[in-house]
Amino acid sequence: MIVNVLHSWELSPAGAREVQRRLAERLRLRVPDGMRIVSVCGADVSFARTENRVYAAAVVLSFPKLTVEEVATAVCPAAFPYVPGLLSFREGPALLEALERLTASPDVILFDGQGLAHPRGLGIAGHLGLFLQRPTIGVAKKPLVGEYLPPGPEPGDTSPLVHKHHQVGTVLRTRRGVKPVFVSPGHLMDFDTATRITFACCRGYRLPEPTRRAHILSNRLRRGEPFARHPNRPD
Repeated sequence: MIVNVLHSWELSPAGAREVQRRLAERLRLRVPDGMRIVSVCGADVSFARTENRVYAAAVVLSFPKLTVEEVATAVCPAAFPYVPGLLSFREGPALLEALERLTASPDVILFDGQGLAHPRGLGIAGHLGLFLQRPTIGVAKKPLVGEYLPPGPEPGDTSPLVHKHHQVGTVLRTRRGVKPVFVSPGHLMDFDTATRITFACCRGYRLPEPTRRAHILSNRLRRGEPFARHPNRPD
């Protein structure tokens, strides 16, 4: 998968915030004309408390069947400190390295994190979406900004996530009796399509399959457990 270089990762927190403000202006909150989705990818990271490393995983699945087709991983030093609102600078290099190792070019990438629903409008989904120039979606377990009313109790029920009088995401109930997830467009994505794809990727769990499987894989990588890089054929 092709990764473009937009900026250096060697930045201070102040410099990182300025990069976010600048790049946020380049986001396109609409899907490409004629976009056809036959594959989706989930991307997530895991951290070990005792070491300063990022364990990143990318999992490609067919769509809409959600059969795992390929996985890729990367382990990188966590060169950027933990700063709320700047997690893409801590996690981004490892995630991009894992995504670059994919032989496939998935049609949509779902990140465990924010898209537009971010203090400066550029969460990890939008930030890395610009590097990849692919449609991206942020699916977070809790909001970083915004206010909302709880969605209805049924899977598929939604409510808008609003920040400073503008919608920045959608609160989506994916499973009855569990907390909703917070979906926001990253790059080359809109609200309705992001919500529709996320819900279509759910299979009875709170999290959609792409990010759920990437989360599992990143933890296995951190623990040193074996896994198949091409699940549907012998390595």
